[in-house]
Amino acid sequence: MVNKFLYPNGGSETYIFKLGDYLKSQGHEVQYFGMEHKGRCVGNRVNAYTSDMDFHGGSKLAKLTYPLKTIYSSEARKKLRLVLNDFKPDVCHLNNFNYQLTPSIILEIQKWRKEGNKCRIVFTAHDYQLVCPNHMCNNPNTGENCEKCLGGHFLNCVKGKCIHGSTARSVIGMLEAEFWKRNGAYNYIDTMICCSKFLKTKMDSNLLFAQKTIALHNFVDKVEWKDTCKKEYVLYFGRYSKEKGIETLIQVCKQLPDIPFVFAGTGPLESELSGIPNVGNVGFQRGKALEKLIREARFSIYPSEWYENCPFSVMESQMYGTPVLGADIGGIPELIEAGKTGTLFESGNANDLKEKIQTLWSDHALTDQYMENCKSIHFDTIEDYYKKLIPIYCPKK
Repeated sequence: MVNKFLYPNGGSETYIFKLGDYLKSQGHEVQYFGMEHKGRCVGNRVNAYTSDMDFHGGSKLAKLTYPLKTIYSSEARKKLRLVLNDFKPDVCHLNNFNYQLTPSIILEIQKWRKEGNKCRIVFTAHDYQLVCPNHMCNNPNTGENCEKCLGGHFLNCVKGKCIHGSTARSVIGMLEAEFWKRNGAYNYIDTMICCSKFLKTKMDSNLLFAQKTIALHNFVDKVEWKDTCKKEYVLYFGRYSKEKGIETLIQVCKQLPDIPFVFAGTGPLESELSGIPNVGNVGFQRGKALEKLIREARFSIYPSEWYENCPFSVMESQMYGTPVLGADIGGIPELIEAGKTGTLFESGNANDLKEKIQTLWSDHALTDQYMENCKSIHFDTIEDYYKKLIPIYCPKK
């Protein structure tokens, strides 16, 4: 398992840890390669990792060398070779590797394969990193979704200052993308797993990738069904940020003073929630407390305005028996059976969102039926995912 972070940091780390543990439970040997860090919780037998790259701290000398290291890393190649020679894997499963590890690791795996070692290279795309230098297909300066770089037109990243609003950082991102487009390292990846059909369509804008991609939604933990007495509130849980559609949702909440909303999360727009009489902000929740909030909500809202891939929140809500009103964008529509376990609204359209909230709120029979329908919804568990992954690891000839 190759991933730049080997400590809990986000969705890709949750993915590699859970998948790695399940692979081991099925008799496979699993080791990990990535960046050293004080929080690292998995590793490899020879203790070979790249140096910790702290873009926000570190010495001045380190910061001066970062631009080159984010494009190509001889250190990553040397350290990975130690693991390859010792472990001799049948599969190298790549995840997030850009900037800290760089695609140079693919060249090292290919070099090792040419020396007579049989090894599949599988890549799980958790975002748009191979087709969009800022990984989101969204310009952070305007908040607008953007596909200008698709097809390899990476100069647009600089024109839009798409990486942290910085021309310098956008130039580095553009150079990294151009370098590896011309280098051809991605040719050596055997299969690219996309966590939504929508993500696959964007990856397929690169004709090389289109020959390698498959869509496979992320796995989820099994959830026990419980008949729950619903309470009178609408729930949003997640990050309070612009791309998540929070500004639009807050605008609608103010227009519906008779409907109580509960927000559970944190983020840069948290202050915008204060002073709204029908909005309660309970802050970041997890575990049993979050589960209770989800189970007891009449319905939840997922109002995202960027190209979400496979948001776990949408799946989790339905598994707990709570219908979802979701934005019709990215991979969200793939996860909601519209008219059965929830409904969709036009992303960013406050009027449509308001109308759909009113419809669901005023019709208990409808939301009760949606809740009942959630009993039959099925998302892949780790066991299901494993059965689909093994033929990718070991394809029949």
